Amino acid sequence: MKKHIDHTDPANTMNTTSGKGGETHQDAGANTQALTTQQGVVISDNQNSLKAGSRGPTLLEDFVLREKINHFDHERIPERIVHARGSAAHGYFELTESLADYTTAKILSETNKQTPLFTRMSTVAGSKGSKDTPRDVRGFAVKIYTEEGNWDIVGNNMPIFFIQDAMKFPDLIHAVKPEPDRGFPQAASAHDTFWDFVSLSPETMHNVIWLMSDRALPRSLRMIEGFGIHSYRLINKDGNSTFVRFHWKPKLGVQSTTWDEAVKISGADPDYHRRDLFESINNGDFPEWEFGVQLFSEAEAEQFPFDHLDATKLIPEEMVPVKIVGKMVLNRYPENFFAETEQVAFCPSHLPPGIDFSNDPLLQGRLFSYLDTQLSRLGSPNFAQIPINAPKCPFANMQRDGHMQMQVPKGRVAYEPQSLDPTMPRESAKRGFKSFAEPLDDGVKGRIRAEKFADHYSQPRMFYLSQTPHEQAHIASAYAFELGKVDTPHVRSRTLSHLRHIDEDLASRVAKALGMELPAAATLSAPVQAMATSAALQTIGRTPNSLQGRLIGILVAQGSNKSEIERYKQAAHAQGANVKIVAPGREVVLDDGTRIQSAERIAGAPSVLFDAVVSIIMPEQAKKLAKDSATLDWFTDAYVHCKAIAYCGATDKYILSKLPIEKDRFITPLADVNIFIEHAKSRLWEREPKVRDLA
Repeated sequence: MKKHIDHTDPANTMNTTSGKGGETHQDAGANTQALTTQQGVVISDNQNSLKAGSRGPTLLEDFVLREKINHFDHERIPERIVHARGSAAHGYFELTESLADYTTAKILSETNKQTPLFTRMSTVAGSKGSKDTPRDVRGFAVKIYTEEGNWDIVGNNMPIFFIQDAMKFPDLIHAVKPEPDRGFPQAASAHDTFWDFVSLSPETMHNVIWLMSDRALPRSLRMIEGFGIHSYRLINKDGNSTFVRFHWKPKLGVQSTTWDEAVKISGADPDYHRRDLFESINNGDFPEWEFGVQLFSEAEAEQFPFDHLDATKLIPEEMVPVKIVGKMVLNRYPENFFAETEQVAFCPSHLPPGIDFSNDPLLQGRLFSYLDTQLSRLGSPNFAQIPINAPKCPFANMQRDGHMQMQVPKGRVAYEPQSLDPTMPRESAKRGFKSFAEPLDDGVKGRIRAEKFADHYSQPRMFYLSQTPHEQAHIASAYAFELGKVDTPHVRSRTLSHLRHIDEDLASRVAKALGMELPAAATLSAPVQAMATSAALQTIGRTPNSLQGRLIGILVAQGSNKSEIERYKQAAHAQGANVKIVAPGREVVLDDGTRIQSAERIAGAPSVLFDAVVSIIMPEQAKKLAKDSATLDWFTDAYVHCKAIAYCGATDKYILSKLPIEKDRFITPLADVNIFIEHAKSRLWEREPKVRDLA
């Protein structure tokens, strides 16, 4: 019999006031009110759902789990409880390499066919009216309208999640949402309740360090990875199963902003990512992702130093390579935002025959939760009849009536089996969905977790050590910023106790930035393993040296040199970049008398909106702009955000010379257009320590 951890055993509990790590279960003492269901039944374990064995499926009889998630699903009317702020687009999926040896699903076995899809990307914590650029996880949900039924791959831009069991999802979201007594902060994790929860839940440490990394500050939705997070199964024609994890890899590469940029962008353009997606599709620069799979057997999974059913663990690409087998292209923006982007309903339970679920306890809870929340948000069990949700293949069932019924079923028969109407739909043993005939684990029913689930620090440590030095500095600074917003001393201290297991240098840097002494390390539930680093986890280290999909801002004014403007525009366009003209007003007359429209006024287009900047202005205009704070910030921010700057003589004499800007190799005169274009493909990260204090 396999070993498991019984989370009701007092030996596995922790003193939550001591700052020690380990498990978070606490028994209600004599003076503590017992936690109960809505019916007054005392709950014995609020950390784990009821499972058939430590690694078995979650049981439908778990009334505690169902009541907790059911109530949580119905907390918000009518916007989404999580992922409320989203942007989406239509497109297509094309399989380029068949997986017919692994699955009977046509979408993964028949190549060179374009299947329509709808993709929605979102922030998690904020409301529908929040900004696009907070430090947050990004949702990445894809609805593929396959000929065998809809397939929803509902994931995030990070390959793991905060918690291991769906039982904890309402607690996680309650902790990160605005604090209920004061209603703030909006779309932010930098507050006491979030850090109180995660510091008491060591399983969150892996996703938290991703949240503190540059992955939480994407440059564009076109530049994020997507992950299905959980292990699924592929089932072939012989009924054999292969585990799989799904990946979306952006063709433009993974790219991010700095924290200072993200904060300033949110003020300049709270719709920054939505506008970027809209404009790129309108311009014909269709966002594209490669579709990849990690395939592994049960025997291979047994050799992993972690449990792949644990949603807080990723499978390093060096351990199981990502096999690229297809692509997704987004080529059409929604015609009506509400009808499509807002009404689309994703459910991880939507999948075609040939794909099946694993026993991941977080996934098992999601299979119930997503359907339940759609019933609340969209007001009816007939939400699948809304056009954006309806399959594009034939469908028929015995479901009748209900609020917002939009079909007119005919005939007297609405049940099955039946013998009165031979035209009515019937089950199909040959074509129908079949679950994998999996032997159950050890057969012990209980609120338990598998033993390997107790390792909460090995993968966060691997993630941190895999980053470049610049990214490690960003992570340390992010922890310092977030914990600097936490008022409760023991919460800050407890978080530092966890960081000591991730990396001593990281813990020391954060403690120093906070002016705190390092506390004792948290108590371990399992040893921290030394795992090989993975370059695939980097952001800066993987950013492509390319201008494709990037945006250059050119500052002009009355009398600017038209030929220089055209030279820079042509050079940028040749490398796949877009250009926007910025000016003091919306119209300017150039040196040859040409009157042009600027895309933005400089007061409304700070340099944080661009990947690199150029200034082409005449002396009299430069003198005027040197007195304008927006212009001075335009150059200063470009410099402190490590971007390339090309300048004319007037800009140098009247503006740059007055600013605390050190001319390094990324700051070039107009004559050096080719050098500027090369530098605009990346950032000069060596400049960063000169312009800001990093933890």
